Amino acid sequence: MPGTLYLIPNTLGPTTAAPGALSALLPTQVQALTSRLDYFVAENAKTARAFLKLVALDHPLAKPLQEIEIAELNVNTPPAALAQLLAPLLAGRDAGLVSEAGVPAVADPGADLVRLAHQHGIAVRPLVGPSSLLLAVMASGLNGQSFAFNGYLPTDAAQRTKRIGQLEGRSRVEKQTQLLIETPYRNGQMLEALVAGCQPGTLICVATDLSLETESVKTLTAAKWKTALAAGKGPDFHKKPTVFLFLAQ
Repeated sequence: MPGTLYLIPNTLGPTTAAPGALSALLPTQVQALTSRLDYFVAENAKTARAFLKLVALDHPLAKPLQEIEIAELNVNTPPAALAQLLAPLLAGRDAGLVSEAGVPAVADPGADLVRLAHQHGIAVRPLVGPSSLLLAVMASGLNGQSFAFNGYLPTDAAQRTKRIGQLEGRSRVEKQTQLLIETPYRNGQMLEALVAGCQPGTLICVATDLSLETESVKTLTAAKWKTALAAGKGPDFHKKPTVFLFLAQ
């Protein structure tokens, strides 16, 4: 009988390495389940080990950390290698899929492994933990009844502006909140593009370092963001994980 693929949320950023610190972000049951696994698939093995060290502060691991098997699945993993990652599960072994940050399989290469697991009849069990996208929707004040995650926009300025216009049009017609992410060192460029590409009354939210001590969430109209940026009062989000949301009025 195949094992179970557990989808294990990671923290959204640096977390204090102290007993009990992880409990503010992950339920005790999730940590306990994670601690009993000895096979993981992760975007980055080093990050996964750091996460397991945090878990071990409150829940002893099934094996010494150096003996726990961690296979990597990232953008460089060829599709042909996915079957090998599932082989231990098909042999009856449980496994944990861990993202670099937040929940696995959302804006994350782990989605391909989950799909293949379903094709092979492997049970997939998602576990509770922080999702930057849902936290951003909750805190934005924008429409939480209808929203869409669009990932990354084109890096080409003209194509990006065109895409912003398309999404704003959709937002206006469907009253739908649009979510975007950007490589952290380009956060400033993204906000400037949104301010320039959206109508003055469109609401734009910038949600940074969610669930961390440096968390910041601010929603303003495009016109007010333009004034704030001109006055040098933009958000402190350079190289910090950020979710951008907007809703046309």
